[in-house]
Amino acid sequence: MTLEFAVGSAVLALLVSLFLGWSVLKRDQGSKKMQDIAAAIREGAVAYLNRQYKTVGVFAVILAVVIYIFLGFVATISFIAGALLSALAGYIGMMISVRANVRTAKAAENGVSDALNVSFRGGAVTGFAIVGLGLLGMIVLYLMFNDPNMIIGFGFGASLISLFARVGGGIYTKAADVGADLVGKVEKGIPEDDPRNPAVIADNVGDNVGDCAGMGADLFESYVVTLLAAMILGGFVLGTNGILYSLAIGAVGIIASVIGLFVVRTNNENKVWSALSRGMYAAAILAAIGAYAVTVWMNLDIKLFYATLAGLITTIIIATITDYYTSKTKPPVKSIAHASETGAATNIIAGLAVGMKSTILPVIVICLAILVSYGVAGVFGIALAALGLLSITGMIMSIDCFGPISDNAGGIAEMSGLSPKVRRVTDALDAVGNTTKATTKGVAIASAALSALALLAAFGEATHLTGIDITKAPILVGLLIGGAIPFLFSSYLMKAVGNAAHLIVKEVRRQFKEIKGIMTYKAKPDYKKAVDISTKAALRELIIPALIAVLAPILVGLLLGPEALGAMLAGSIVSGLLLALMLANSGAAWDNAKKYIESGNLGGKGSDAHKAAVVGDTVGDPSKDTAGPAINSLIKVMNTISILLASLFVTYGLHLV
Repeated sequence: MTLEFAVGSAVLALLVSLFLGWSVLKRDQGSKKMQDIAAAIREGAVAYLNRQYKTVGVFAVILAVVIYIFLGFVATISFIAGALLSALAGYIGMMISVRANVRTAKAAENGVSDALNVSFRGGAVTGFAIVGLGLLGMIVLYLMFNDPNMIIGFGFGASLISLFARVGGGIYTKAADVGADLVGKVEKGIPEDDPRNPAVIADNVGDNVGDCAGMGADLFESYVVTLLAAMILGGFVLGTNGILYSLAIGAVGIIASVIGLFVVRTNNENKVWSALSRGMYAAAILAAIGAYAVTVWMNLDIKLFYATLAGLITTIIIATITDYYTSKTKPPVKSIAHASETGAATNIIAGLAVGMKSTILPVIVICLAILVSYGVAGVFGIALAALGLLSITGMIMSIDCFGPISDNAGGIAEMSGLSPKVRRVTDALDAVGNTTKATTKGVAIASAALSALALLAAFGEATHLTGIDITKAPILVGLLIGGAIPFLFSSYLMKAVGNAAHLIVKEVRRQFKEIKGIMTYKAKPDYKKAVDISTKAALRELIIPALIAVLAPILVGLLLGPEALGAMLAGSIVSGLLLALMLANSGAAWDNAKKYIESGNLGGKGSDAHKAAVVGDTVGDPSKDTAGPAINSLIKVMNTISILLASLFVTYGLHLV
């Protein structure tokens, strides 16, 4: 009955996703001008994603051939299934978000309640498609091969797509954003979503390919690799019951998230975040109740429930901590805003300080979750904590995708000249969207760390490692290499955004100079040119970071052996967690410090403080939306490929330790 329950929950998630998509698509799209703007955004997003998947397809085919040669048919089928479902999850997310944006803008004419309903439902389509496809895909493969160790390729396929989607989407969105801001806001003094800015459509496209398609693939990967690690470790500890229990935890999380959907509602513009967070809290509480019921129903040790509960509690605490450090109503962000009064330099210093400090509490919470979960259920407990954290992925992703949909809705409302009443509603949603994106990124980073630890434990089981002795020189070398890789990876991404943004800036300046009448609305900018530049630059720049993630564990495993590779993975988890938190939180804090000033504080828009804050926000853009989130995919790709190729490292590694 447990397996049937899990299948039913997965099917329910997909049905809910379909119903929500239908309910959004039947809504009014507004005026022809609104529809034309939305169509331009949609065309740019589809063009980018199609081109990205063609690029990824080349890598996937090459890797599929390599996997078939060395690991056989089953691993290859699993890899292809993981890649296809991950790509599908990201594609669904983007295709609905680029249609929900204009419908949200139109719904805003009816007030915040209706606009929230459309934007949140649009995000929920992605959320439930992810968990439905992930859980059902794992179940089908498990039924086919009857051993979770045989389907590790599924996790690697999902990881590969996530890496490309996160890296490529992150480069695209921030190149367009930075380029648009530097010329539009700083040089020309025009608003963020002004239709006179040649990069404005590319900027709106970026919200979708980065925060919907990219985040969708990221959380799909986290969900399936965590579930996979739990099934593997559960199988080692409890046999079939451990595997089925892991699937059941995923199932109750889906049901809890579906019920949580109905809690998200408000008529008050100032309580949108409260409504969204209430849905997350409700889903977490219901998931905890469901996990307890499943544990009792399956007649398993109650300690397994405690480990799962530790992960659910971690979700809520991490979200709260992230909100504290990134919300414009809280002291850390206000301190950055006040630092802006003395210039860009002090703004940058204050933002870095907040970002660094923001790593401490999440790490302590994660450490406590590890200690509790390991203490009650060993390494399987760590996997269950990670699975508990990700069990409400449907709700987390719904909240995250709400952000870019609302952001796009605000842009469409401004570019199409809707009334101030409508703009007030979309601005209220957009302001909350910045909070939700920051909060869900914090949860995603924490989940990546716990997922990677569970995968590391599974790698230890696969290679029969009983411990890692860091007093041995090759082991220490592996540890240091692992610690350095997230920094090398992030440096390429930050530079990539700078390179791509440079091209956008030159193009926007050229258009303002050569196309007479743009500033007086007598001529229309060439939006497609900026979209094309961002697309080409993003796909060109993602190659080297992707190669780093795939080749690093292979080289260390073959040259230094499994134990050194385990040390490398551990080093990458530690440094990757801290760096990702610092980059994501400092970037979000810089962004909201700017918005705090724009709300009329410290001189408001156009003041010296505002100009300094725009510089800080520009630095923070690639930090929070490119490098920081992409580290999640990096550490999970390295772990999944290490497990996938574990037998090769044991057999052919040089074993210098």
